[in-house]
Amino acid sequence: MKKQIVTLTAIAALSVGAASTASAHSSYTVESGDTLWGISQKNNVTVDQLMGWNGLSSDLIFPGQDFTLEAGNEAAPKQASAPAPAKTAAPVQASAPAPAQAAPAPATQQAGKEMTVSATAYTAYCAGCSGTTATGQDLRSNPNQKVIAVDPTVIPLGSKVWVEGYGTAIAGDTGGAIKGNKIDVFIPSQSAALEWGRKNITIKVLD
Repeated sequence: MKKQIVTLTAIAALSVGAASTASAHSSYTVESGDTLWGISQKNNVTVDQLMGWNGLSSDLIFPGQDFTLEAGNEAAPKQASAPAPAKTAAPVQASAPAPAQAAPAPATQQAGKEMTVSATAYTAYCAGCSGTTATGQDLRSNPNQKVIAVDPTVIPLGSKVWVEGYGTAIAGDTGGAIKGNKIDVFIPSQSAALEWGRKNITIKVLD
């Protein structure tokens, strides 16, 4: 009989221990000196979880209080960090196109333009001369005409030109050696043409 009592006592003690172990995972009784933070650390929960599970509005607790430890051994869920906002590349400002350069003006001189030229003289009977100008004037038949040979890119053919020391003439002829600011004045007399020679003079395009 005594042996049976001892056995029953041992079984009861084991049952109580098992019950205490089971309750330790689902509840906790506050002891003197406990704090919410200390209880949360012992049971691997957060203070906020303890307060929420047990309807606490402050961290004031008393010895003997029983706290529910729901999911006491689960780690507090980690809050997912918000993704960093994507960086927006600064817009690249397009470079303004360089203004197109104007084409160079033609070499033809405008009416009223004065210039200094190198002037020589020729006759209708010079070597290689036909007596007829590039514009069709017959200088042998009209020896008194005032005509000059010009570079058409400088002075357009047909222009009326005032020539220093010669008078007003028509730009009616051309010549192989007449390039740029050069002219050749028509003079009927061979001796007068030789006397003219080569000189720098001022001319003015009238029209």
